[in-house]
Amino acid sequence: MATPMELRCWGGDWDLPSVHFESLIVLAYGKFAGAKISAKPIDWTWRTVTATVPELHFEGCTVLEPMKILNFLRKQSYNADELTAKQGADTMAYIALLEENLRPAMLHTFWVDAENYANLTRPWFASHSPFPLNFFVPGRQASLALSRIMLTKAESPYCTITEVEGKIYSEAKECLNLLSHRLGTSQYFFGNTPTSLDAFVFGYIAPLYKAPLSSGQLQQHLKQLNNLCNFCDVVLKSFFTENPPVESPPVIQEPVDANLQKLTQLVNKESNLIEKMDDNLRSSPQHRPHRSDHRPAAQRSKNSTPA
Repeated sequence: MATPMELRCWGGDWDLPSVHFESLIVLAYGKFAGAKISAKPIDWTWRTVTATVPELHFEGCTVLEPMKILNFLRKQSYNADELTAKQGADTMAYIALLEENLRPAMLHTFWVDAENYANLTRPWFASHSPFPLNFFVPGRQASLALSRIMLTKAESPYCTITEVEGKIYSEAKECLNLLSHRLGTSQYFFGNTPTSLDAFVFGYIAPLYKAPLSSGQLQQHLKQLNNLCNFCDVVLKSFFTENPPVESPPVIQEPVDANLQKLTQLVNKESNLIEKMDDNLRSSPQHRPHRSDHRPAAQRSKNSTPA
């Protein structure tokens, strides 16, 4: 039995295995490639201030950064990329687009936007860091995010964060539009099998899709792109559902086409049920808008600590 790899990362919330988008990239690719990766959250450890996450450990090796970790997994024969030369080139181009045009807006949304930082990001990271680091870690991360944005996007005539803000959100929305157009009606970006591009896109957009943001112009734009939202739901349901729903009857062997049709109907019913639950929760006066969790109570208590 293969020794599981250990991935040190920030823990999960908002129905996500990790709230950290770079950690999500590695976790998703590991699932796609069939790698046995054990996530070890740095929450409530002193590594919240010193760790560079994601950080993969395996047989004495330590690998940092998503792209290097994915290359390491491929060398261990965990490869989700059976791509043509054209698809490989497209993958690199879209990953560069995500890094250049979507990442700055993501950093701004979670770490620089005053409302989101005060109501969501700072409380979350403070509550997952030990005393006295809970007073230091969120501010340090916010400072790093602002520095990265200004370093990559501040150029004449955009010299202040207020001036840069409009530019980065415009580029991010255009990036989401291009991703939506590329995905089209397909389940994944290169057909029916997820690849490293799917891992990167999922890692970037899933937190934006799932986080209970107070100020969310980019989130609102994403939710208008139904195929990208469906893509996130498919990845979460297919690869990160701990106890997938058991299909009720099929005791009698039926033709393959009938089974596929039955499964499709079941998934559609589950999707409609989730939407109804969401509408009911939102209309309830007891619903707290800062957090949306539609999992059953038993599963919520089981996963109360981010993992």
